[in-house]
Amino acid sequence: MVLRYNFMQNKNVGFLILGMSLIIITIVLIFNLGLKKIVTQTCTHGSECSMYGTISIQTGISLAIAWLVFIIGLFLIFSKSEEKIVIKTIKDKKKKIDLTNLDKDEKKIMKLILEERGGMFQADLMEKLEIGKVKTTRLLDKLEAKQLIERKRRGMNNIVILKN
Repeated sequence: MVLRYNFMQNKNVGFLILGMSLIIITIVLIFNLGLKKIVTQTCTHGSECSMYGTISIQTGISLAIAWLVFIIGLFLIFSKSEEKIVIKTIKDKKKKIDLTNLDKDEKKIMKLILEERGGMFQADLMEKLEIGKVKTTRLLDKLEAKQLIERKRRGMNNIVILKN
């Protein structure tokens, strides 16, 4: 059995944001054309009318924000799309592990890992055993030295798995 922890795919979100930003840009440009048409018909000062300056500033700010959203969408599309943490676990065959030479805390750790089908996060192990980081690390160091487990770094945590 393989456990997977999938995170939302950045690529799909990026395309969604990209599409939304293009729609926003289109709406801003259409709105800008409509405002200019209204100002041309109503303003008696001609091209010196102060409303033209206001329209230009508002359009510039709106387009800048839309382009920023567009760039964020591009970033999400081209960034690392999906992160998976895969833990190989014991399938149908039961692995015989000699627990006779282990102390009671080491036995608890091994039993928990076996119950979790051969692998679990170190933080979850600490939580279930209700022991601190230092004691957990020392116990896992001992089990690693005895070639019973191995730890693999995953982000800010370790995955503890049975050694094959």
